Amino acid sequence: MSGETNLDTLMKSLTAVLVDGVYVFATIPAGQIPQGLTPRMVFEEAEGTTLILLRSEAEQAGLAYEFPCRMITLNIHSSLEAVGFIARIATELARHGMGVNPVSGFFHDHLFVPDGRAQDALGILDALAAAPR
Repeated sequence: MSGETNLDTLMKSLTAVLVDGVYVFATIPAGQIPQGLTPRMVFEEAEGTTLILLRSEAEQAGLAYEFPCRMITLNIHSSLEAVGFIARIATELARHGMGVNPVSGFFHDHLFVPDGRAQDALGILDALAAAPR
C-alpha cells in the first residue's frame, strides 16, 4: 500500500496549491473525445464520458459544460485506502456553504471548488491543517 492512511497525520500535513485556470465538467458520447483536448480527468459512465477540462478548451471545442470551478491540489500523498480524509474536508467546506467535487489520483487528491470560492477554500484548508487534534 502506498501513501499515508493516518487521518491525524494527513490533516496536520495538509498543504494545498491552487492550479491555474478555470475548469469545467462536460459530457460527450463514449469514446468520442475531440482531437486536441487534454482533459484533467476522463471518466466513463453508462450515460457517456465525463471530462474535466479547462473552460477555454471546452469552449474552443464547442462543448457544452457545467460548474466553472478551480482546481486545488492537496500536497500530501494520501493512500487510496485512507479513511475519512476527503469526508473531513468536504464536511468542513459544506459547513461554509461550499460544494466540492473531489477527485483522487494515485498520488494526490484534487478538489474542484466553485469559481470565485478558491481563496475561501484555501483558507478553510489552512485552518483544518492548523486545528488541534
